Amino acid sequence: MVIVGLLLVSTAVNAAMERAEKSGIPAYGERIPVGGGVLNVYRSGGEGQPIVLLSGLGTPAPGLDFAPLVRELGGFDVLVVEGLGYGYSDMNGSPRSNENISTELHDVLARLQVRQPYVLAGHSIAGFYMLDYANRYRAEVSAVVGIDATIPKPGDGQVPEPEPGFSVERALAVTGIVRAVTFVAPGLLDPDGEAYTEDELHRMRLMMSWNFGNPAVADETARIANNAAALRGVTYPDDLPVLAFIADEEPDSTATKLSSAENLLANVDRHKIVPLQGHHYLHWTQSRRMAEEIRAFLASGGGKIAWRS
Repeated sequence: MVIVGLLLVSTAVNAAMERAEKSGIPAYGERIPVGGGVLNVYRSGGEGQPIVLLSGLGTPAPGLDFAPLVRELGGFDVLVVEGLGYGYSDMNGSPRSNENISTELHDVLARLQVRQPYVLAGHSIAGFYMLDYANRYRAEVSAVVGIDATIPKPGDGQVPEPEPGFSVERALAVTGIVRAVTFVAPGLLDPDGEAYTEDELHRMRLMMSWNFGNPAVADETARIANNAAALRGVTYPDDLPVLAFIADEEPDSTATKLSSAENLLANVDRHKIVPLQGHHYLHWTQSRRMAEEIRAFLASGGGKIAWRS
C-alpha cells in the first residue's frame, strides 16, 4: 500500500509538472491536421531545395534531435515532420502501417504546399517509410537520403495485429520514473557530441518524459514485422538517386549493413553508400560531414555511382 501511495503521489506530481512545462515553454513548429491526426512540422525557412527529415523509432523530439543537421543544411528548405507519437504531434491516431504513415506525410506536405520534387531524408525505421513513400509518390521525390536507415529483412514474417493493452513504457512515463531518470542522470539519455545547446538538451529531456511509451509509438513498434513483410521484394525506383549513410560501429555489423544496402540499391542507377564513424544516431556527431555529402550528391548529376569511403 505504501508503494501504491507513493506511485499515486508521483503520478500526480508528474502530471502537474508536465502541465506547467507545456504551458511555460512555447512549442516549436506548426501543427497540421491530416486524416490520421495532427502532425507537427518544424520548418527552417530556407529558400533552397526542400529536404524532408523523418526520425527514427521513439525519438521524443525530432525537431530538436535533428537540430545539428538542420543548422548544417542552412539554405535548404528543411522540414522535420514529426509523425504521430513524436514531438508536438498527436500521441494517438490511425494504425502505424506503412500506408498510413506515407499517406499522412503526403497530406501534410501537400497542405504546406512544399515545392516538388523534394528530398526525403530519414533515420533508422524511417527507411521503411521512405521506401514505401518513394514508390507511391515517385514523381514528387527527387532523391532519398538514408541515415543508418533500416532495411526490411527478407525473412521477416507477419505477426498478429497489435491490440491496445498495458504498456510498461507508458507507465514509467506517467508515474514520473522517466522524469526522475532524466533529472538524476541526464547524461544517460543526452545525445553524444557537443552540437546541441543547453536549451535544446533541457527540452529534449522534458519531452522524453512527456512522450515516452505513448500509444502511437507502441503501435508502430508492434507493427515493425508486418511493415517489413509488406516491403519484401520492394526496391527504390531505378531512376531515383539514393544516398545511404551507414554507421561504422563494429566491423561485423558494418559489413552486414553495407551488404544489405548494396543489395537494396543494386538496381538504382545513381546511388552512393557512405560509411561514417559513429553509432546509430549519426546526425548527433556527423552532421557537418553529412551535410557536405548531401550537398555534393544533390549537386552532382548523371551516371551510376556506387561509392564507398
